[in-house]
Amino acid sequence: MSGKHWPPGTQCVTKHDHTKPKPRELAFRKGDMVTIIEAVEGKGWYRVRHNETGQEGLLAASALRERGAIRADPKLSLMPWFHGKISGLEAVQELQPPEDGLFLVRESVRHPGDYVLCVSFGKEVIHYRVVHEENTLSIDSQQYFSNLIDMIEHYMKEQGAICTKLVKPKPKSGMKSAEEELAKAGWLLNLKHLTLGDRIGQGEFGDVLQGEYMGQRVAVKNIKCDVTAQAFLAETAAMTKVRHKNLVCLLGVILHNGLYIVMEFMSKGNLVNFLRTRGRALVPTQQLLLFALDVAQGMDYLESKKLVHRDLAARNILISEENVAKVSDFGLARVNPKGADATLLPVKWTAPEALKHNKFSSKSDVWSYGILLWEIFSFGRAPYPKLALKEVTELLEQGYRMDPPEGCPPTIYALMKSCWELEPGKRPSFKKLTEKLQKELKHLRDI
Repeated sequence: MSGKHWPPGTQCVTKHDHTKPKPRELAFRKGDMVTIIEAVEGKGWYRVRHNETGQEGLLAASALRERGAIRADPKLSLMPWFHGKISGLEAVQELQPPEDGLFLVRESVRHPGDYVLCVSFGKEVIHYRVVHEENTLSIDSQQYFSNLIDMIEHYMKEQGAICTKLVKPKPKSGMKSAEEELAKAGWLLNLKHLTLGDRIGQGEFGDVLQGEYMGQRVAVKNIKCDVTAQAFLAETAAMTKVRHKNLVCLLGVILHNGLYIVMEFMSKGNLVNFLRTRGRALVPTQQLLLFALDVAQGMDYLESKKLVHRDLAARNILISEENVAKVSDFGLARVNPKGADATLLPVKWTAPEALKHNKFSSKSDVWSYGILLWEIFSFGRAPYPKLALKEVTELLEQGYRMDPPEGCPPTIYALMKSCWELEPGKRPSFKKLTEKLQKELKHLRDI
């Protein structure tokens, strides 16, 4: 069979035009997005669904490529039209030659904290002050927006209070449009196919909603603040590079209302709640070991890709309908790339060298994994019970380590302790942890 073998649900991009299909085949244009439904036995063909039209049909594997990974490029911008602090005069120069609807946004020099929308119309450039009040933006005190992205989106559709509809953004020199790059690589999804449902979680940066995208149940993170959304773009780029059965799968992004990150839906929620609500009576040791192995395998894959999680904890492990544990929020864990604000670190899960010297590595992830193992075998208890954060840091340096949870197999406790070696180099790799857990499972099954 030509091409790779793509499992159902894989998003692919078409390599060329195919406008005269035979019966049962699908018509498409180069660069169209399709979703694999199933492989057609031994033919080198797939049954696919066109993401735009929703039509289904057959398509040759040779006509498809999988979506490309996006480089976490600092020049990639959700707001390429945002020029920062430039004067009105500089804005006028940027918008030459005049063209109706050519526009940019700048920071107001006269009114710090406000913005100015600069629009070319006729032979002039008209400057609209965008007033920033209580987390909203407005030009005319009639129409309010939660961020600049929303405001630009609105005025590209409707003229409203300004001289003309916005037609063409003038990008800041050197900036690339995230929208174009995401579309080119095949990660930009279409808002009209998304139906949003109930809120299923609330993160630090926005709500997580349940939804449906072209008939598939999905989880959607909505990040409204444009500065945060821009920071999340680099993190989302990390998610486009990875695909593994124990990592939550990114389906794509939608640029609307800030940023929507669309992921596979994990029906049984996070691991902490899963264990707390079921407990010892319902979850046997074998299942605990399987969860631990799932996480180790997902982390081994991330380690092989040189990606560091930084916030590995049972709350960031999600459980599928089939009881498969998957690592989530990798790459999204630290939006602040410099990690400058140590107060945000989850102290009880973070390795001593990461807390003290901001040294994050796969070995600091291994330390966190040891804490996660303790969470699993204590059925979702919070680690270091009864200890304050300040005490934890001090005691760890003195060599203190948690006792094993009640009923925890001695071999598993030994594994936890190996993850908590003070010297990062002495901790096992995720590959080693995977091997040991596989051995433990085999031993349990052989009894």
